[in-house]
Amino acid sequence: MLLGLPQSTDTKETRTWDPSKEQSKTKGTPSPVPLSDTVGKPPDLPQRIDDWTREDVRQWLLTNLKVQQEYADRLYDEDVSGASLACFGKQDLIDLGIRHGPAVLIVKNVEKVKKLQDSLDICSHTKETETMTVGKKDTSVKHRDVVSFQSANSPNKNPVVEIDARSASEKDMTVSDSRTENEQSSESPSHVNLHKADVKPKIKQKDGLSTTKHLPVEQRISQPRPFDQNSPSFMYTQNELLPEETGQTNLIDPIHEFKVMVNTENATEKEILHKFSFEVFRFAAACMNVRTNGTIHFGVGDTPHYRHGQVVGLKMISREKYIDEFDLRLKEYFEENQSVARACIRPPKFIPVQRLDGASSKLWVIEVDIVPNYSETQEKLFCISVIKEVEGKKCKTECLFVRQGANSINLHAEKNPRKLQEKLMALSADVQTWASTRKSVEQRFFQKPSQSHQGRKLQQLITLGRDTLEHSLQFLVVTNKCHESELEHLGFLKELKLFAVLDFDPESEVMGTCNFFRQDRHANLHFPRMYNNSESVSTTAGKLNLHTNTSWVFCNGRANEDNENDLPFDPSNWLKKRAGEVSDMIHFICNPDILPKDRLVVVFLLHSGITDVSNPLLETFCAIYRKLGGEDNMLCICKDSTVFSQWREVVGNRCQIDISSRCIYELSLYEVNCTINKVKEPQTRSSQRYLPSTSSSSVLLTKRDEELMTFLDILSESECENTEIEAMESFKDFKTKIEEDFYRGGQVTWWNFYLSEEPGKQPFIKRAQYEDLYNLMTPTGGYTSSCIIISLFHHPGCGGTTLAMHVLWNLRKKFRCAVIKNNTAQNSEIAAQVIQLLTYGKDKQSSYTPVLLLVDNWEDVEDLQRCIVYAAHEKKKQDSVLVIILNCQRSQFPAASSRNSRIDSVFITYKLSPREQGFFQEKLKELKGHHEKPETFYAFVIMTNNFSESYIESLVCNTLKDLDVSTKVGQLVSFLALLNTYINGSCMSLSLCEEFVGIRNALWGKETLWDKMNPYSTLFIGFKVEECGTYQAVRFLHQMIAKHCLQVLTCKHHLKLSEITTNLLHCDLLYKSGMGKDILVQNILSMLITRQRKQLGDDKDTLFSPLVEEMPMAEGEEVLTHAIQRFDRNATVPQALARHFYLKEKDFSSALRWALDAQQKNNNSYIADTLGQVYKSNLKHEIECNEDITPDNLNMYLELASKATKSFKDSQELAKRDEPMDCFEQRSETRRRQEGYNTSGYVGEMDVIMIIFQILEDIPVFSKNDLHQWHKMVQFLRGNISMDFFHETSCKANYEFIAVLTSHEKFLGSLKPRMKDIFVFFENYFTYLKPRSIERQTVEERNKRKVSEVFRKYVKIFCISGEERETERAKQPIISLQQTVEENRRDLEEKRADTFAGMLQCLNEKNGSQMEHILNKWQFIFENSSRRSSTNRVNFILANIIVHCVLPKSTKIRRYNDLIPLLNEVLQNEGTHSDCTEVYFLAMVLLWPGKDSILENTIFKNICTYVTSTKRSFHRRFHYISPARSCIAHFYLGKSKGLKRIVHKAKIDQAIDPEKRKNPHQLWQSGAIWREPGVNQLLLRVKGKTENGEIYVHYPGNLRIPVRPVYLGGLRGGSSIEEVSFYLGFTMEGPVAYDLKYMNDP
Repeated sequence: MLLGLPQSTDTKETRTWDPSKEQSKTKGTPSPVPLSDTVGKPPDLPQRIDDWTREDVRQWLLTNLKVQQEYADRLYDEDVSGASLACFGKQDLIDLGIRHGPAVLIVKNVEKVKKLQDSLDICSHTKETETMTVGKKDTSVKHRDVVSFQSANSPNKNPVVEIDARSASEKDMTVSDSRTENEQSSESPSHVNLHKADVKPKIKQKDGLSTTKHLPVEQRISQPRPFDQNSPSFMYTQNELLPEETGQTNLIDPIHEFKVMVNTENATEKEILHKFSFEVFRFAAACMNVRTNGTIHFGVGDTPHYRHGQVVGLKMISREKYIDEFDLRLKEYFEENQSVARACIRPPKFIPVQRLDGASSKLWVIEVDIVPNYSETQEKLFCISVIKEVEGKKCKTECLFVRQGANSINLHAEKNPRKLQEKLMALSADVQTWASTRKSVEQRFFQKPSQSHQGRKLQQLITLGRDTLEHSLQFLVVTNKCHESELEHLGFLKELKLFAVLDFDPESEVMGTCNFFRQDRHANLHFPRMYNNSESVSTTAGKLNLHTNTSWVFCNGRANEDNENDLPFDPSNWLKKRAGEVSDMIHFICNPDILPKDRLVVVFLLHSGITDVSNPLLETFCAIYRKLGGEDNMLCICKDSTVFSQWREVVGNRCQIDISSRCIYELSLYEVNCTINKVKEPQTRSSQRYLPSTSSSSVLLTKRDEELMTFLDILSESECENTEIEAMESFKDFKTKIEEDFYRGGQVTWWNFYLSEEPGKQPFIKRAQYEDLYNLMTPTGGYTSSCIIISLFHHPGCGGTTLAMHVLWNLRKKFRCAVIKNNTAQNSEIAAQVIQLLTYGKDKQSSYTPVLLLVDNWEDVEDLQRCIVYAAHEKKKQDSVLVIILNCQRSQFPAASSRNSRIDSVFITYKLSPREQGFFQEKLKELKGHHEKPETFYAFVIMTNNFSESYIESLVCNTLKDLDVSTKVGQLVSFLALLNTYINGSCMSLSLCEEFVGIRNALWGKETLWDKMNPYSTLFIGFKVEECGTYQAVRFLHQMIAKHCLQVLTCKHHLKLSEITTNLLHCDLLYKSGMGKDILVQNILSMLITRQRKQLGDDKDTLFSPLVEEMPMAEGEEVLTHAIQRFDRNATVPQALARHFYLKEKDFSSALRWALDAQQKNNNSYIADTLGQVYKSNLKHEIECNEDITPDNLNMYLELASKATKSFKDSQELAKRDEPMDCFEQRSETRRRQEGYNTSGYVGEMDVIMIIFQILEDIPVFSKNDLHQWHKMVQFLRGNISMDFFHETSCKANYEFIAVLTSHEKFLGSLKPRMKDIFVFFENYFTYLKPRSIERQTVEERNKRKVSEVFRKYVKIFCISGEERETERAKQPIISLQQTVEENRRDLEEKRADTFAGMLQCLNEKNGSQMEHILNKWQFIFENSSRRSSTNRVNFILANIIVHCVLPKSTKIRRYNDLIPLLNEVLQNEGTHSDCTEVYFLAMVLLWPGKDSILENTIFKNICTYVTSTKRSFHRRFHYISPARSCIAHFYLGKSKGLKRIVHKAKIDQAIDPEKRKNPHQLWQSGAIWREPGVNQLLLRVKGKTENGEIYVHYPGNLRIPVRPVYLGGLRGGSSIEEVSFYLGFTMEGPVAYDLKYMNDP
């Protein structure tokens, strides 16, 4: 249907439109059509489906839908009425036995009938409304549309429901318009048989047309497209209202006419185009005759079915066809005046229509502008010729249109000749007047505009008043939809430091601003809800990478989303469902901890007008306005003056401010782009950055790809070359500043190395250790593994990092060099980016250029290495290095750290060689020739003076001699001195320092911090921090200067350390929101609570932080108390204060109070251990204070011991579910290594129990001087006798002691079993698992020694010596068999061979004869024990295996075939779900298939089950330990048979070449052990397959055994099925693969 043309089954009459018949037409009222006419059913069927009976339903199904009778009868039998049928779904019909096809047909048509019913309800409402106004009809009433609805029930036809607002004779117009009857009587092409169709809009259509049945009273007003301008980016929004149609005003302001032209489905293309051209030229002629500008709009609706001026949009046929029709018909209509008409009538413009939610609707508004300039029209009259067909013949009719009010009328339609002549004469006179008026207004309106200065204004606003766009400024951009033609002018966005873009264009990612930006730059795509969670600000910022990448936030959803919650909303739903999320997001982003206000510019980029006060973009403006407290940080770039006027109005109405001073609206986007690019700072990075590649080639590193590697500062081989700054006049000043910053004490930059290579400059000084470090990175003999670590130990501030970067600079063309710049990132994330850098520019696997990675003070560097190896699994090549990690490690004893390191390393200290001193002296002379005050380059001068303490002391004393410590400047000096002395790398943000000393608005003002702090400012330096955001910070030039400043403050200015610290804690300004606040607070806490530990490189072990250690005891307590008040939610400070009370002051009640306070704030294993330590220390203190043990004292001791052991047990349980330590407990100056499992609870309980044992030795009841009594005590502790026995045998003097012991009998009876449990735990802990870090192995050895020492004491108490045993046997020559068994157990316990883990330790600790003795004991127990427990049999089997490993020729060993049935018996008893991991471990070792295995035997066939059981059992027992430790392989699969194929590690070490046995650990660490010929001969290489990321070993009998690679990086990704080979090791977690090789690799 064309334009609402009703499709009727009656086609006998074809009516044409005759303008002469239109004058008598009047407006009629709509008459709803009966439902029977619309759905093709019997007329007696009720109109509403809810009124249908079951007979009606049956008749409708059979007659209209043609369903089978059996289905209609089935519904009839089920008593289904119309109301019931309306509730049915497809599944309900299927449940009744109706097949799927008919069920779908019924459901769909019921839905259509219900929609049709709703439509008729609307029609009835319209009729009632118009009936009320029927008496007001006149001949000037406008034509209305016909509402068309598709039938819901006719599968073969498309009948429509015509809801017509006129009589039948009026249904012949094509376009809904606003004409009077005179206008309606104008000529139309006679062959156009069209019906006028005012369509009541449907609720939703597939083409994107979405309107509402009842339009809201408050509807947004939209300004029309700028008149007679090319505005390719302009667009309309569906359902917005254009201003009402008007009559002519001043002839320059255009008049408007609206045509809807919808429902054109059944009209021919020719009919549509002809009607379009007729309406255009009719309106154009009318405008030209009255000499007024005008615009006719197609796709804009009118009342009653639309609001007047409502943007509807229409489907486009083809732009070219509209334009061709326009050109063709212009000649026909205007004939001899066609040249004038062509000059006055602009070609059609096509404006896209977007939906209310911002997405494209694929609909258009077509507009034609009329500009009747005087120079063209003069005083002429313009008629148009309309051709119509009459009885098959074409007839030409001449029409003369003029505007009358808001209408166009045809004067030639007047039939009375006399009246027509009068009208024409009057028109001639009017035309002369209109022409004269037109001429004068053109001269007045088109005068030359005044000069504007908006370019300069833009520069001021975008730079915050500076001359250039500094890199420190951060931008928050808010934008709406930008037309595709304008995107090319948004290049300035790529040059700004965009923090976030709040985009209200749902299609931006596909075809908008986001798509344009991401072509060259990277941005993370977010939704507002992602910023709203319960996590901390820093955690959320880290997860979203807010400080490393631009965040592109889709504030009105994305059009291509599957999730309905993320789809675009219209303004009404946006306010209800998304405005809160956006407001919360803005509150988060504008938090001073995230974005400092003094460096923030908020840019509103408005591509289209905002007229509605509830517009989402305006709501966003208000949210930012509230958060920032005004518009000072805002810049509004408006597309044109119209957009600006609308924006100014809505902002003024909403916020009561005039935004004009913050707006740019006279510049085009092209001019804006060029202006912003002109004021940006010159680039100091190379425009073309290249990376070295294979065969001396290079690859270009694009900016976007580099931004993806957020954690890496990449050093290109073309670093600093071809930069913009080099071509600027300011380059000389730039070079001077670069050198000054470095030599004063700043961090070295790549520019320092680049500038030192300029002709005439001295080379950058090479430190004495340079060659050693360089040679380690480029060994002549090649590399030992794919990822190696090299450590550089150095004193803080001695030039260690500079040395490392110097080596990187000189290797930048050999390696791909990078520095890790984010110390908070996860190692796995860093590893992924390192591999991305490694493979950059490589399309397929080939040889790679290695990556040289610099990490600064990275404690868990081995974990990083493991992550890199894992990430590089697909890239690994045999005997080739992929990544070299250079770890710069600060240390108080660099030489010792290097000497004790198992990793290749060099060290550098606070001492220069004579050769180095000479280099520094020469460089100082050069600096004096190029800089004004090189003597103030204190960091360099300190090194030149070989770190002379006397020079630094003299410098500091002279500088601070006049310092007034009571002033703000003096306090700031003291704060920084304290922080820089005790925390390496600490600082304070520049903005915080400025605010502290009273500088306001430093960005706009003249005064700087350095001016304010003069003359002390020479001791400080400002630098950029890129952690948790980018900001400027301040610190002392050198840590040694800070240390001496603190000495001057304490000695000469009489400030106490506690006084400075208290002032620091009481300064509220330091703890308010702001950039760098989190790091500052972390540093302050670390300064107060972090202890020194030798294993971490400190010079000594301390009980408290060095700061608290140096304070007097009372002052330390006072400072920690103040710290608790400042950090009232932190648990570690009260924990430290509790330790202070029990360790220093011996005030145990206060210690207990603060320990309990800490436990309430965060009950983790460490704090529970501290509580136990309070009780333990109190116990030890009471014992020391009381010389004699009285019953009361004993009772007190046991009560304290009971509380202590309970706290330590709590610590043990909490350690199993400990969360990561509070960030403030981390060493702020280092990257924290992954903590091991906290075993302090076990150690503490062990200590308390031993103390109790010692107490019991000294009480009269159990005097150790009486051997008999002593043995009774041992029997009591073993649980063999109770305290009742002592009541009977002890004297009265001991009754009080016995009473105390009786009251604590349960506690005392638990001590010996608890000690045994603790020893078992440590045996498993040390035997089954090992630390993932090499450095932690040192700590492990210390703990092992302590446990061994306690175990010796335990053995002395509970294990009888050989002499005592002989004495006992002499007294009791006949003992029972079970007593002998228990004696053997105690003997094994004494030798730590009574457990499975203990015997595994014997592999390395016992010789052959000792193991034979242990085997004999286990054999006796196994053969004679009253109950044949699985533990006895398992341990007996293991004893045989171990004896075979250490003494293969022993005659005591059971044969392999004898052990298998014994193992099978245990497996049958335990099943496959036991916690006895050890039995499954033995099953793996003994039953692993081999060539001689009898696979028909069930026990061998179940090997897969046992491997799975091993893993499950292990994880049930040790899941809380394994994340921090890795499993140890105790045995390996050899080439022999039986027990001989079980190979232990010591035997592999013996197979190594004798020349390499000095350092076997290095061979194991690097993997070179597997290339030793002796090892290859000893071990069996197993073949397997990789399937879905796993390794499986296949054996006959459908055996498929899973194996885990010991190094996760050994397995390639992609789930490729490949054949592999490897050596097999056996751990308590299951079998593992060593030296994995792909068999198909060359």
